[in-house]
Amino acid sequence: MRFIHLADVHLGAVPDRGCPWSKEREEEIWNTFRRVIAGIRQDPVDLLFISGDLFHRQPLMRELKEVNYLFSTIPDTRVYLMAGNHDFISRDSFYNTFEWNSNVTFFKNRELTYVKDSKLDVYVYGLSYYDREIKEGLYDKASPIQEEGIHILLAHGGDEKHIPLSAASLAAAGFDYIALGHIHKPQILIRDQAAFSGALEPIDRNDTGDHGYMEGRLINGRIRTEFVPFACRSYQQLILTLHEETTQISLEEAVKSQIFRRGGRNIYRIILQGMRSPDLLLIPEKLKNLGNITDVIDESWPAYDLSELYKRYSGTLIGDYIGYFLSKGELDTVEKKALYYGLQALLETGSRR
Repeated sequence: MRFIHLADVHLGAVPDRGCPWSKEREEEIWNTFRRVIAGIRQDPVDLLFISGDLFHRQPLMRELKEVNYLFSTIPDTRVYLMAGNHDFISRDSFYNTFEWNSNVTFFKNRELTYVKDSKLDVYVYGLSYYDREIKEGLYDKASPIQEEGIHILLAHGGDEKHIPLSAASLAAAGFDYIALGHIHKPQILIRDQAAFSGALEPIDRNDTGDHGYMEGRLINGRIRTEFVPFACRSYQQLILTLHEETTQISLEEAVKSQIFRRGGRNIYRIILQGMRSPDLLLIPEKLKNLGNITDVIDESWPAYDLSELYKRYSGTLIGDYIGYFLSKGELDTVEKKALYYGLQALLETGSRR
């Protein structure tokens, strides 16, 4: 037996709305899901599990038809899915009346139910969200029925507002595998027994790192799983260390070099650190024009020699200002910003007199 476990596809999402690449990202989410189905057609699996949030919001009828058509192209694969907190079953949801293909099982109940796949001797358990938030630990007392076979639970949650999960309870429940959704970063909760597959494609700038799905196989009576990276691009942090010789142009060249090395399709958050020359005028907008860059965060500091400046400006407002901060000892981030930004303003004001 072989299966694919994915979750949090979020069809219909528009990541980084307003950025030049946002419309392309919306299409990529659909295309990556289609690539999963195409891969199953070429290399069939027995089971496909979708652990909630297939859609980013209430699905349109035409979207359900599109997805159902894709499932019809893999007739030898049994598909099991549930509604999560984003695509929960509202009163007027098309989920209520939609008729799925014969190879698809949609867990429409509020309570945990199960379906037996007699061909594979597999029992699959699941439920669906009927509200955006469910604060009860619905899976805490979940356990498989006392029947021989493989028992697999589809579950969506993991925080206080979306079905809190207890790793200890899940480990003790007795399921052979728990296919988890809701947490967007891939995460092994219990090796070969419980895992968040993560979002198929990263949905926002906090979804850093690899994204894809879990693939599982039944080997000698036990399930073995591995994560399969599958997203077409990723969000990455690009940390650059500045020094006193750094210039705007050299910084731009460093950014271009890193983006070329890591991949031009990826989406970056640039973080500047280190000690830069006090007379360096950083222009973040120029950096943002070098690629798919969401933010430029400046955590660098001007390389002032505070002791030398304190002596030079002793008895003046600038000297008193530096002395106040030196007397405080180690400074936190807010105090550092106050010191360096204030000092720069005072020095620039003084230089114009």
